[in-house]
Amino acid sequence: MTGKLEEITDMTDKYIDLRSEEKQEKMFETWFSSTGITFESPEAEKAYHDRITRVKDAIQLKVPDRIPVYASGGFFPAYYAGITPETAMYDYYKLGTAWKNFVLDFQPDVYAGSAIALPKKAFEILNYELYSWSSHGIPRDTSYQYMKVEHMMADEYDALIQDPSDFLIRIYLPRIFGVLKPFQQLLPFTNTVEIPFIEPYLIRYGIPEVRSAFEALLAAGQEALKWREVVAVYNKALNEAGFPILTGGSTKAPFDVLGDTLRGTKGIMIDMYRQPDKVLEAMERLIPLMTRMGIESVQTSGRPVVFIPLHKGAGSLMSDEQFKGFYWPTLRKVILGLIAEGLVPFIIAEGAYNNSRLEIVKDIPRGKTLWLFDDTDMVKAKKVLGDTACIAGNVPILLLRTGKPEEVKVYCKKLIDVAGKDGGFIMASGAVIDRAKPENLRMMIEFTKEYGVYHR
Repeated sequence: MTGKLEEITDMTDKYIDLRSEEKQEKMFETWFSSTGITFESPEAEKAYHDRITRVKDAIQLKVPDRIPVYASGGFFPAYYAGITPETAMYDYYKLGTAWKNFVLDFQPDVYAGSAIALPKKAFEILNYELYSWSSHGIPRDTSYQYMKVEHMMADEYDALIQDPSDFLIRIYLPRIFGVLKPFQQLLPFTNTVEIPFIEPYLIRYGIPEVRSAFEALLAAGQEALKWREVVAVYNKALNEAGFPILTGGSTKAPFDVLGDTLRGTKGIMIDMYRQPDKVLEAMERLIPLMTRMGIESVQTSGRPVVFIPLHKGAGSLMSDEQFKGFYWPTLRKVILGLIAEGLVPFIIAEGAYNNSRLEIVKDIPRGKTLWLFDDTDMVKAKKVLGDTACIAGNVPILLLRTGKPEEVKVYCKKLIDVAGKDGGFIMASGAVIDRAKPENLRMMIEFTKEYGVYHR
């Protein structure tokens, strides 16, 4: 009986895997079909399709015509255009022009888009307190800076676990948006389950300061929509010129939801020792929410690649045992949930993922994920993950900022010779570039196109 059960389980896994492959192919077909794009020339249309095919083959561990190049520019396009991050966040037309010119000039296969330069006015309207940004706590020519403050207290795990949405609306949002502090006066949505409870629930929305908070939220929403409409015009123009954006949406690892902006680094590290069961329970509660977030985020874009930055999983922040116990299990479930829907988790492994860390993350379906490594040994990454996942990276941003073009060329050649062997590799910087020398970035892209050819 045990053998029969194992056989049935194996058949079920194969069926699920087959279904996910079918869904993934449909997602790539949607991206490839370029519906709604009027290409500026037949050459641009061919280039667009070639670039998507190149990336698709690399992700699926096939051998493309050459190694694709991904440009994760950060605020580099703004600096390259001679404007500050503040200007990019304030003047949406200058933002769009800077990113468009950057892509047309450097011509990567795929790029990260301009979502890093978010609408400054919307943050100002809401008095956003979670980050500092250009001329709002930090110099106008610099990027963001996260403010290390606990926005969820150590004794609030139960509130998060019992009703995450209620916790975020009535507790978390009032703490990170100064204007939304009146939301603390609202009652839970569950108070609307029956007519006797409706009236006291609605009264809270009539309180003047609550009404003002909603008016501010509407104003911020209008500003965000204005930003989106302008940026979309420039993204469409780049599509028409033959350049696709790589990512279609994003989500987070459950541990990072807690450790980044709720408990903070110090808080989550203490909680792992003082109340580990609560940490684990909260992360399990977040799995379906983070999976849904990734799925829903790609619905409007039609691009299957889901961006997942790993902020707290590196070897410098936790041991292998902690990674296996706290970080990886729930992240893996999110990854598998996305894969089941035909999506491609694009996992940014910040810091170093070496030795046993690589062996741990190898436990995923073959040819369904893309891992971009920052400070990881790419020889080891290729050896351990080469038959399981596409890997990307890891040209150091320090090298791109301070090195010489010839040094960049030497580094890229080593990457291509090792990580690029037999496909399954995308050339990219190890992190967002921001202040790179233009000649160094150009060398990374152009040398890869020249040397990283498979079919000569």
